[in-house]
Amino acid sequence: MDDNRRLPLVYVRGFAGGTRGIDKAVDDPFYGFNEGSTHVRVGAHNQPLFHQFESPLLRLLREEGYELLVKGSQEAYLVGHAEVPANTIWIHRFYDRSATTWGGSPREYQLEHAAADLLDLIDRLREKSGAPAVILVAHSMGGLICRCLLQKILPDRGRAAADCVAKLFTYGTPHGGIGFDVGGGWVERIRDTLGIQGADIFGPRRMYEYLTPQADLDPDGPPADWDARVMPTGPGALPVERVFCLVGTNPADYDVALGLSSAAVGPHSDGLVQIERAYVPGAHRAFVHRSHSGRYGMVNSEEGYQNLRRFLFGDTRIEASLVDYRLSDDGDVVWQAEASLSVRGLPVVMHERLAAHWCPIQLDAAPDGQEASVSLATTFLNSGLRMATDEPMRFVLQLRLISLRERHGILRLGDHLEHSADFADTLVIDVGTPEAGPGIWAAWNSDIEGAIRDHRVAGEPRVDEDPTPARWVAHIELPTTAAPLVGRDARIRLVATPWT
Repeated sequence: MDDNRRLPLVYVRGFAGGTRGIDKAVDDPFYGFNEGSTHVRVGAHNQPLFHQFESPLLRLLREEGYELLVKGSQEAYLVGHAEVPANTIWIHRFYDRSATTWGGSPREYQLEHAAADLLDLIDRLREKSGAPAVILVAHSMGGLICRCLLQKILPDRGRAAADCVAKLFTYGTPHGGIGFDVGGGWVERIRDTLGIQGADIFGPRRMYEYLTPQADLDPDGPPADWDARVMPTGPGALPVERVFCLVGTNPADYDVALGLSSAAVGPHSDGLVQIERAYVPGAHRAFVHRSHSGRYGMVNSEEGYQNLRRFLFGDTRIEASLVDYRLSDDGDVVWQAEASLSVRGLPVVMHERLAAHWCPIQLDAAPDGQEASVSLATTFLNSGLRMATDEPMRFVLQLRLISLRERHGILRLGDHLEHSADFADTLVIDVGTPEAGPGIWAAWNSDIEGAIRDHRVAGEPRVDEDPTPARWVAHIELPTTAAPLVGRDARIRLVATPWT
């Protein structure tokens, strides 16, 4: 397949609730994908800033050359045209049949029906565009509709998911369902038993039903070790490396139900979905300080769009990990890492895992005989988005190491300094273009004189440590100040691979 070819992009919206919410949802021609924003949370001098984000829909039309085809409706356009371009955006309007505003008898909403209808749309798009597959972009429950398609509908029909879908990007999808910090499990039991407004789709039994092929379904319900987040592997399955999960970490700005939702779900969430339930294990993910939806929601955010754009259309994947670290033998000391990643030329942080956002990276000692390794970040770069064609692609990785002294789960405050890091530095990383080869230059900010923006790479890139074709590996030593904390062998491992 031509790497520059744009595949049809299908947007799948999230949960609307009962009849009133569904009626409101269908009034929007594009199910919310057209909603933008005009706020940055806090700017200079602690003042709110005006930042006009046009919406994912308009940005993809303007920046990636997509088209929006409507003639009375997108459905009517498809019916009336034998061919459609591949570089088009389509809205899966699965709620329309369940709305009361059209007259007639609305059909009760069922997630499996929405997934089956999504397959019908995909088949028509592939037939009329000639595209080998489509890209799915989903918010919240929309990601579960997509996974039902991939894990149940297609296997039940004897078809391969990888033949129909090229990539899946999810915003705030409850891949592991929705749980609550309050009620000791009773809130979930009441929800799953009564199914109020269909919300039982976020409980384990219903998730098991629509995420499991009929041939593998146990009528007694999910096994004790079943994890809703896990996507299947093997022949025909969509590889998890083709999945990206955007995880929100800001519950404070989610004001649904007058803030009761975020209070019930807890602070380690986006206000509706808890952080640990918002991703597929093994899939790419980024953490952004945005709420589930609303004024500061992740879909209508610059952070969300920039991660989406680079995952869909980037040409280089970079994986950064902390490896070969050695922790102290003090059993009362807990070690955490904080990491944030920014790409040159963008006004937002692409990824940040901070203790203040309830998502630091836990550092654990490696089992005997195994390498100590923890992922810090994965990002996708696009050589076509550089400000100047003679520049490498630059991003920075900020790393902080923090120790906490605990005994029996209680923080010991005698020597504690809140919000202070034992080590903090910024790694400035420059990556060559695919045409010239993916050579990597890296330097710690503590070794750079002057401002980072004035830093220019010099000399040859770091030696490729992996002979595997189309894979470039470098290990970056940490500054000597980190050696007493994590050992002299600790490194940042950078792995660059082509991305299409």
